[in-house]
Amino acid sequence: MVRRIEIVAGEITAEAELDQSETAEAIWDALPIEGTANTWGDEIYFSIPLTLELEDGQEVVQLGELGYWPPGRAFCIFFGPTPASKGDEIRPASAVTIFGRILGDATAFKAVKDGTQVTIRRSEG
Repeated sequence: MVRRIEIVAGEITAEAELDQSETAEAIWDALPIEGTANTWGDEIYFSIPLTLELEDGQEVVQLGELGYWPPGRAFCIFFGPTPASKGDEIRPASAVTIFGRILGDATAFKAVKDGTQVTIRRSEG
């Protein structure tokens, strides 16, 4: 089953597709989720009401991937280098569980500022 979500952050709206991981399933089951964006380089993250274990942790991620960061119980959107990156890599603060990917241009999230309200819901499409 393909699970698509819609992420709305201020003026930015994007669709994403979740993978088949246990983390993706837990997030899907918890939707809709709202949070307040924090930015860290080219990453947005915000706490969500789920406490999940690290699942196949990744130290370096790809443009547009969605991650869950266990220490902050955070939903993360990666769209470029972070302060921890070396060169052009995209490196989270510590290992994350990748559970999905933005469909389309993830760099649109560069326009999202700290404190922006973020809503994640199941996609109608």
